[in-house]
Amino acid sequence: MNEYFPTVVQVIPLDNFHVQVFFDDGKIVDYDATKDLKAEIFKPLRDIDAFKEACTVMNGTLAWDLSGNRDESSCIDIDPFTIYELESINHLIA
Repeated sequence: MNEYFPTVVQVIPLDNFHVQVFFDDGKIVDYDATKDLKAEIFKPLRDIDAFKEACTVMNGTLAWDLSGNRDESSCIDIDPFTIYELESINHLIA
């Protein structure tokens, strides 16, 4: 039995604190980070420019590289299974 482990291959941060997240199996989802921004750890990302600039893929998932040094110890990342469970938006992408 081979269980799928979702791996993020690309992220596109949007102007509304959402991120389009692309998985290696072709699934695309829209991750809404607006609720996350209420948490203190996300405070540096409440500025949309900082949010978009730090948004990246690290360790196969959506992350924000707070230091800009690709240092995993100073990033915020989201469990890829949590993101993968979101509804697909593939039908909205041309």
